[in-house]
Amino acid sequence: MIPLRDTIPTRSVPFVNNLLIAANVLGFLLELAQGARLDEFLNAFAYVPARLFRGGDLGHDLLTIVTAMFLHGGLGHLIGNLLYLWIFGDNVEDALGHGRYLVFYLACGFAATFTQTLFFPTSEVPNIGASGAIAGALGGYFLLYPRARVVTLVPLFFLFPLIEIPAGLYLFFWFLMQFLMGGSALASAQRGGGVAWWAHVGGFLAGLVLVKLMQPRRRPAVGYTIR
Repeated sequence: MIPLRDTIPTRSVPFVNNLLIAANVLGFLLELAQGARLDEFLNAFAYVPARLFRGGDLGHDLLTIVTAMFLHGGLGHLIGNLLYLWIFGDNVEDALGHGRYLVFYLACGFAATFTQTLFFPTSEVPNIGASGAIAGALGGYFLLYPRARVVTLVPLFFLFPLIEIPAGLYLFFWFLMQFLMGGSALASAQRGGGVAWWAHVGGFLAGLVLVKLMQPRRRPAVGYTIR
């Protein structure tokens, strides 16, 4: 199933979400510009879990958690991530406010990275992608707008019907899939490679917690009594 849009309009321009989308595109273009030096570039700016425990340059290793959020493993990886960010991130920004949303996004990215590291602390595989931070936006959306609808494309052989799925249901099954695939990765002989499923799980759970902590209180309108 491919989500296309949601049914909740935003009340403000989501310029932080738009800037995050643009930054991810720019990061991918920088990757393409490296040519034969791409491996060297990724070695410098991708996050490698095992480096945290080697006693090397801790500042640089922590910085790569941020830089890795804006790098991707291919055009499909980029488009898939940004589609989810475009659909769900703007509404979370609308609820939190611009500054809070930026802090929320980065904090979810850190939580996602540390969750993946917890399960694969000795992995030498470079971690790249915005999906952990975006999973945080999905977790926030899950709590804020569970009754919204997600317009979804459902491929059925030669038919491609559009159906509206409750956002709470859609995101619950999305999270369940990440959790199950994470369990499968733990049982796999090739530990730490492929998709960082536990980063998705950690980012989503961080989004659930942080959106409640960071959501500003709405002042009651003048002329109304709160009971």
